[in-house]
Amino acid sequence: GMLFFIGLFSLAYALFSYFAGAKMALAVNRAKEITKKDEPRLWRIVENLSITEGMPMPKVYVMDDPALNAFATGRNHEKAAVCATTGLLKAMNDSELEGVMAHELGHIKNYDMRVNTIAFALVGIVSMIADFFWRISLFGGNGRREGNQLMYALAIVAVILAPLAATMLQLAISRRREYLADATGALTTRYPEALASALQKISAGGSSLRRQNTATAHLFFANPLRKGNLAGLFSTHPPIEDRVKRLRQMIDHA
Repeated sequence: GMLFFIGLFSLAYALFSYFAGAKMALAVNRAKEITKKDEPRLWRIVENLSITEGMPMPKVYVMDDPALNAFATGRNHEKAAVCATTGLLKAMNDSELEGVMAHELGHIKNYDMRVNTIAFALVGIVSMIADFFWRISLFGGNGRREGNQLMYALAIVAVILAPLAATMLQLAISRRREYLADATGALTTRYPEALASALQKISAGGSSLRRQNTATAHLFFANPLRKGNLAGLFSTHPPIEDRVKRLRQMIDHA
């Protein structure tokens, strides 16, 4: 069945992204690795944050794109990478850039690549189970009895809704982890306002990349895709104004 293959693909993709995802994400988005002398400002910020967090220094990349964005990837603290766009480096002052990078390191610290991979694998497993039920209801019995027809109707509903529900759950998890990385980053820098103002600049300046790639969209600091109409429900990121509001609440409670 079609669903079985969708499920298989999701599982394979989850495994692949777990082991080779970092390299892929960087390659797909044409990120170039930098050294301290290429971009001393970005390098030093990441280095200081790594020391503060007691984490190994990740590899640092820059992506040539006017959009204001960044991403982190890597399945553990040792194999991590952070990336900023040239647009972000231009638009942010030092504390704002630090705020964004602290958010990215927050993703690494919280093992978010792992969480996202598991969420993605979940979609695959659910699709495969739905496919299995579909087969049973399709070929089980002769369809004469009412029970069978009910079973058949339920199977159709389950097969359509289950993978959709799993996908929605995966996206919801992705959105939760964005809030979490904001909080983690703000606690590291002890300056939530920097991240809040960075987010507002990004909102005004735009975060959608020239090269649109849905497969890696969830990795980015702000949604890199152009807005769709089902944006809220199917978005990998919470709305920027909500993120700013939560950061400002952290300031008020501090």
